Amino acid sequence: MTANKDFRSGYVGIVGRPNVGKSTLLNALVGEKVSIVSAKPHTTRHRILGVLNSPSGQTVFVDTPGLRKASKGNRKRALHKLMARAINQAVEDADVVLMVVEAGRVTNEDRKLAALLKDRADKAVLVLNKIDTIGSRNALLPILETASEELPLSAFVPVSARRCTNLKGLLDEIAGRLPVGPALFPQDMVTDRGTHFRIAEIVREKLLSAVHQEVPYGLTVEVEHLGRSEEDQCLIHAVIWVERANHKSIVIGKGGRVLKGVGQAARLELIEFLNDRVHLELWVKVREHWSDSERELKKLGFDLP
Repeated sequence: MTANKDFRSGYVGIVGRPNVGKSTLLNALVGEKVSIVSAKPHTTRHRILGVLNSPSGQTVFVDTPGLRKASKGNRKRALHKLMARAINQAVEDADVVLMVVEAGRVTNEDRKLAALLKDRADKAVLVLNKIDTIGSRNALLPILETASEELPLSAFVPVSARRCTNLKGLLDEIAGRLPVGPALFPQDMVTDRGTHFRIAEIVREKLLSAVHQEVPYGLTVEVEHLGRSEEDQCLIHAVIWVERANHKSIVIGKGGRVLKGVGQAARLELIEFLNDRVHLELWVKVREHWSDSERELKKLGFDLP
């Protein structure tokens, strides 16, 4: 594949504040769900790669946590520091940076991020996502003009990740910016994340949809066992770790209702992901201050320098 002398490859960092559609965009671009999606802040915690292969090149997208001003308490947490490092590393390593904003809603956080990218403006592309929420083309044009003036990067591309609108235009813009060089990963690779990680993230995604706003930051999922059951099903044992005892009762729910619903929703997606029958068992346990300890983060599989 890389014998072509014009073959291009490189890293594309995807950055932006929470809930602008970064993970949805990554999934749409690579054509497979490699990063979970939720309306809750801090859904993406890890630096997740999504690889797009074509005869003319290989594009390695890097999804990052949402950039937002943390509360005074959260700024000191090991997990927050880890997510901040993931964003900085993605920008530093990238050949192209996609700054994703919500069309029609440019915020101060967006402006601050654009200012941080000022020194890298030549490799930064403004992606105006969610254009499907704007009524008409006539309504969209002034929004595009305003965004390009407020966030002066080297180019801007309007898209709808949810509806896969103008993704080709974005890919064309990226392709011309990547350096000539061989593929960085095997051609059949879609993501750098293994099965255990992706199973845990699917369960966490369903949890984020089911629990209150204050719980998600102190919640993570660990797959303790992946094997075969006596009924020849894929057998998964996973632990949902929370930081407080009252969060445990919230995740379980009255009569186990919340946990049961999470398990059912996760199992349905896992059947599709694994292409197999699935027996999923979930436990909820308390591990105090896990998000504030680099040692605990390492035990739970987080990437630490």
